[in-house]
This record gives sequence, C-alpha cells and structure tokens, in this order.
Amino acid sequence: MAGFHLPASGRFCPPADKVRVVDLETQLAQRDATIAALHQQIAELSKQVADLLAQVARLSKNSSNSSKPPSSDIVKPPPPPLPPGEKRSIGGQKGHPHHQREPFTPAQINRVVNYQMDCCPDCGGVVRPMDRPPRKLQQVEIPEVPVEVMEHRSHGYFCPHCHKVHYAPLPPEIQNSGLVGPRLTAWIAYLKGACHCSFSTIRKFCRDVLHLPISRGQLAKVIQRTSSAMAESYWALRKMLPSENVLNVDESGHKENGRRLWTWGFRAASFTCFKIESSRGSQILLATLGDDFAGILGCDYFSAYHKYKKDFDVLLQFCLAHLIRDVKFLATLPEAATVAYGQRMLEALRQLFHILHQREIMEVPVFQKALEKARDDLVATGLDAPEHKAAQNMAGRFRENRDSYFRFITTPGLEPTNNLAERAIRFVVLDRHVTQGTRSERGRQWCERIWSAIATCTQQQRSVFEFLYQTVNNHFAGRPTPSLLPSGP
Repeated sequence: MAGFHLPASGRFCPPADKVRVVDLETQLAQRDATIAALHQQIAELSKQVADLLAQVARLSKNSSNSSKPPSSDIVKPPPPPLPPGEKRSIGGQKGHPHHQREPFTPAQINRVVNYQMDCCPDCGGVVRPMDRPPRKLQQVEIPEVPVEVMEHRSHGYFCPHCHKVHYAPLPPEIQNSGLVGPRLTAWIAYLKGACHCSFSTIRKFCRDVLHLPISRGQLAKVIQRTSSAMAESYWALRKMLPSENVLNVDESGHKENGRRLWTWGFRAASFTCFKIESSRGSQILLATLGDDFAGILGCDYFSAYHKYKKDFDVLLQFCLAHLIRDVKFLATLPEAATVAYGQRMLEALRQLFHILHQREIMEVPVFQKALEKARDDLVATGLDAPEHKAAQNMAGRFRENRDSYFRFITTPGLEPTNNLAERAIRFVVLDRHVTQGTRSERGRQWCERIWSAIATCTQQQRSVFEFLYQTVNNHFAGRPTPSLLPSGP
C-alpha cells in the first residue's frame, strides 16, 4: 500500500507528517487546558483580592465612617497644616471673643479689707486721699478647717409617775443623718457621682483637705443614704417616659463583676433617665415604654428598635449622622461602582443638611418645599444602587424605612440625628472607664439615680449639688424630696 512500509521489526509506523499533526493537537489541547486553568486561577485570585480589600475597608472603620466611638480611633489623622510662615500661638486665638468672670456682688462679699497710705512711697511726703474709687482685687479662700463639728446632746429626764428615764428627742434630720450631716453628705455624693471619684480618693480628700478621718465603709453608707433619698424623684422620671411625645434613646455597655450589662439612656425634652439592664434587646423597650407607646423614638439603626417598631407599630426617627457614617464606608470599598454610589449619596446628604442649616433665614413654606425636594433627591439616589451587597443593603434601607429616616421633616421639634441621647450617655461612658462599673444591685441603683439626676439638672440648668443637698436634707427630715420633673418644686 502506497505511503506505508513495514520496518525491520515488523511493526506498523505512521508517516512523519501524521506524527507531527498528532503532537500539535496534543500541544493545543494542553495549551487550552493551561489557559483554562490560568483563567480559573485569576478569577479565584481576583475574588480573594476583592474579599481582602473589603476586609481592609471593614478593619479601617473609624468614628467618621461607622458607629465606632471616637475613643476607638487609635491613630487619628493630623490636623490640617497651616499656611506657610504661620504658626499657631498657645492660648486664645486671634478673633475669639474675650471672656472674663463677672466680679462678686456686694451681697456675696463676706469681708472687706482696706489698705491705706500715710506717706508717699517715693519721696516720703504727706499724701492726701483722692475722691476716686479704690482699686479692687477680689480673692476667694476657704477656712483652714472647712468643716464644723457639732455635738448634739440629748439630756435625760426621770419621770416620777411612771418611773422611767426619757431623753429629749433629737430633730429627725440630725437623728437620721448620723455622723455625716446633710451638706457634707451631698458633697460626698457630688464627688462620687459628678466627679467620678473613688472611695479611696474621697477618703484622702476628707483626710487631707477637710482634716476629717473617715472610713471607706462610712463613705459607702453615705452613698447608699443618698441613693435612697433619690429613689422617689428617679421613679417619677421612669413613670413619665411612656407619655413623652419624643424620646431619644441610646445604649452602652456596663460592667459588673465580669458580667456584661447594658445602660439604656432615655432623653426627653425636659429630663433624662438611665436604667441598667441585663439585655440590649427590644424587651427592655417594651418593659420601659409599654406596647402602646404613642410618641416618636429617635434612635440609631440597631435591630432592637426595628423589632420594637415591627411588633408594636412604633414611630421611629433613625439617626442621619449614623447614615452619613455608613455612606462614607461605602466610598471606601474597592468596587468602583459602589464608590461612585457612595459619593453620590454623600453629595445628596450634603444638600439635605445645607437646607437644614438655612432654617433660620428661609421662610417656612420655602424651607419646607426645599427640604422635601432634598429628601426626594436623596431617596432617588439611594434607590439607584449598583449590584453589590453593601450598596443593595443601603438601598433596602430606603425601600423599607423611608419614612423613619425623614419623619423630622413633618414633625416640629424632632431632631434628624440622635445626638441628644449620645451626648447624654457620654458622661456614663466616661464614668464606666473611670470607675470600672459596679459590683452589686445597690451599686446599679446608685448609678441609675445619680446619672439621671446629673443629666436632668444639667438639662434644666439647675445646680446638681443643690438638688442633692435639698434631696438629702428633706429625706432626713421626713419631708417630700424635690422633683426632677419640670413642673416639680
């Protein structure tokens, strides 16, 4: 047969060009397999890179693009540089208004000391008084021992009719206060509650400044008596919460002997109330506000508020400041479409707040119309999201909770952010860092009551110390304690 031959071994061998074709086909098949494997590897590596970039973005969250507190920003960006040749001076800056303490009034001055001259300090000649007001330097000082130690003596009397010995009764406020009087009790409570002082620090202060040796156990009794005195005013605040038209709510962690608890802060228009609970769930809202709360709850986007809203049809106002931080996070993700979406959202939010800041200079109808247009533009931008999980989650917020983000537009007095509650609870967070939490139920009660008193008095521009003194003094005397409600005495 033409084109074929048998070798000496007798085996059949194909022609050389046939061998080359077979080898080429094998090489092409190997090349295609290699290319397919490389494409698969590239796809897998691309997915890993995208996942790593998303993880880097999540780990790079800070207080400006998430709900993390500012204290979590370990490395903060440096302040913007000054123009060349300029150096910021220490102290008050140029252009700032001058602030100076008002002098004491004559009614506030306890003693006046006059200084006079008999002769000229330069030549020794005789001087005569001038008809002009003297120069004044007002100075505040405390006595060397700023405490008054009193001994109340109850004398005994014998009754010849019943053959009994009777002692003259002491006033209730003296009998009930014991070693530490009402004003010193309020002073210690103020140091413990408002100044975050430990019992050891207060004991040192009493020993070194007041020259009053006092034990830690005695200080603990003073705090418990103050806590008991505040019970009535505190529970009056708790009872008022369900009837408020607007409440801003926030929660923060609390420590107690290694146990994780939660401090809830409820900020009303005229008072603030704190409570420490074992849960961060919606059941706390139900137990505090009930299932028929008719007001509006200002809050962040935490799930407990969603559940409370869903179960009992409660009106919410979600914090726009939290929304801004979440949108800023979108602008840090690796996907270009998501970054562009986040930037569009930020611009729409800037326009909304630009309108809000012009509330005082715009007529009401014009302001309302501009605000509604800014809201509609923001919602339209939010719904136009790319096919990415984070962006679609953001769009879902506007689909499901549009009214809960913009209820402030149609409700006078309602704030678009939850800053009121966050500022109120900031004091609690500082106290937790300093005192390291509580160790018992009585400690939790003290914290709830003193935090509520401090926040409410500050809100009402009342003296915290005067409230504590009047509360303790009236409690010791058996009289009604002052109220923390705005209509109270």
